[in-house]
Amino acid sequence: MITSYDFDIIVVGAGHAGTEAALAAARMGAATVLLTSNLDTVAKLSCNPAIGGVAKGQIVREIDALGGAMGRAIDATGIQFHMLNRRKGPAMHGPRAQADKRAYQQEAKRIVQQQPGLILRQETVEDLLVERSGNSQRIIGVQVAGDAVYRARAVVLCAGTFMQGLLHVGQSTTPGGRMSEATSSGLSRALKQLGFQLARFKTGTPPRVNGRTIDYEKTELQPGDEVPEPFSFLTDKIDCKQLPCWITHTTTAVHELIRANLDRAPMYTGQIQSTGPRYCPSIETKIVRFAEKDRHQLFLEPEGRHTHEVYLNGLATSLPRDVQDAMLRHIPSLQRAEILRYGYAIEYDYLPPEQLKPSLETKRIAGLYLAGQVNGTTGYEEAGGQGLVAGANAALKLKDQEPIVLGRDEAYIGVMIDDLVTRGVDEPYRMFTSRAEYRLLLRYDNADRRLTPLAHRLGLVDARRWQRLQAKQAEIARVADLLETTRYGQFTLAKMLRRPEVTWTDMVERLPQLAAVSHEVARQVIRDAKYAGYIARQEIDIARQRRLAARRIPDGFDFRAVDHLRAEAREQFSRIRPADLAQAGRLSGITPADLAVLMVHLEGRA
Repeated sequence: MITSYDFDIIVVGAGHAGTEAALAAARMGAATVLLTSNLDTVAKLSCNPAIGGVAKGQIVREIDALGGAMGRAIDATGIQFHMLNRRKGPAMHGPRAQADKRAYQQEAKRIVQQQPGLILRQETVEDLLVERSGNSQRIIGVQVAGDAVYRARAVVLCAGTFMQGLLHVGQSTTPGGRMSEATSSGLSRALKQLGFQLARFKTGTPPRVNGRTIDYEKTELQPGDEVPEPFSFLTDKIDCKQLPCWITHTTTAVHELIRANLDRAPMYTGQIQSTGPRYCPSIETKIVRFAEKDRHQLFLEPEGRHTHEVYLNGLATSLPRDVQDAMLRHIPSLQRAEILRYGYAIEYDYLPPEQLKPSLETKRIAGLYLAGQVNGTTGYEEAGGQGLVAGANAALKLKDQEPIVLGRDEAYIGVMIDDLVTRGVDEPYRMFTSRAEYRLLLRYDNADRRLTPLAHRLGLVDARRWQRLQAKQAEIARVADLLETTRYGQFTLAKMLRRPEVTWTDMVERLPQLAAVSHEVARQVIRDAKYAGYIARQEIDIARQRRLAARRIPDGFDFRAVDHLRAEAREQFSRIRPADLAQAGRLSGITPADLAVLMVHLEGRA
């Protein structure tokens, strides 16, 4: 007899995408179940024990502004906090924190288990259940191992690297989603049977070593910030004792060793066929690609307060064990280092994201959403952002409401999802500030002001957060008005503050009562003033894009029937099926002339 369970929404996979998806759906009132093959690996930091970074830190702030858990979890469990790119403009600043790996995982699991309306269960999903009606198909649930079925009106699939995962260490290969964790073959098979196209990507991880065997006197100390900045809007300050990281380097001897063993490296023997992340390459790829360099920087990052494991950031490899051991012997600070976990590469299935709508719902199966590495991305932060949007949109679908589609001018999460569904991927996607054309608007420090009002309308955030934001907004408005109405000589203080050389200290000298203004409010007032002119110019382009986005393209529109459209444009439009003219104009290979022809045709139909 088959046991059946009924929920509103099922989330498959409890990594960073899955936890944020399940939490978002539950916060919006959907009865949600989060299924994972291992309850002990919820939100596991599978690779780097860190959260944030340039552009990634902005995504964490956005997840937090939308009510997500990642920012709160890292604030509670971080062991070192560091603001990247401080010497550059604020649009380039990126908060990053080393995590206590085990503590982060436990904190994320605690948040999940305390969320009303959300149940966490250990299950292995083997199949997707779909109902067909005419030419349409919709998801109705999943089948799990042990003759049980979970039924729901929406499913969010967050399978990470577990779909047909294959681990590589030298010539040795082992099926697995992570080292010592089983792979999933059922989901790949189910997606293929439903008509989805699958492809393969590769990623890798470095060795971990025993910190007691590192010669720290031969490294460069890398301390955290004296005054660390929290990730979450709800965290007043970071009080923890910070642990140091260290910097060391490879040597010419290491490079010679690797070159001598490329015939044993899976990346160069043909054993690994798939594409890996260009911006986080293996050490063997670095040696080949940058042959002129005689050393590469390595970051020695502790994995927690109560472990001696140290992560060798920059030394990702799938070389055989004996070569990994020998590499360390040629690095002065690591000559006595004992490897606790060997580095490895993993190949896995993903679903090319052109098969998704901007809501992250699949075009083929109604009610089926995908988020995280299964969409061709890499990184905890990218996964978490997608998961939150997918979970929220699944909840909105059950209410027959329009989905959240964040604009490229509203969030880095919006930039990422638009890039994925509009342009697709030919390598694991990683977020950079350079991908965002409106990055002055999308700073890490204003994520709450940008996104929490939307989250409040949707029910993603609680009253405490909303009231706190309203108080902050009111104080920003009060201070900005005070500067606009206070004159110093011929100019208002607001006009003076717009000058590049003028600081907040100058403002306080002229108006002492400003000394009582909080750092956070002062920072917002300063940046609003300094960048007002640049932002005004960007908003002209944003207005144009919004006009194009308002011109919707009907479902089922026949692009092949548009006269005078180039064959390449017809093919791209028919394959991606853009929802509006703005998205159509962002497709790869589409020219302004193509867009003009499409626009004229649509206007003729109106």
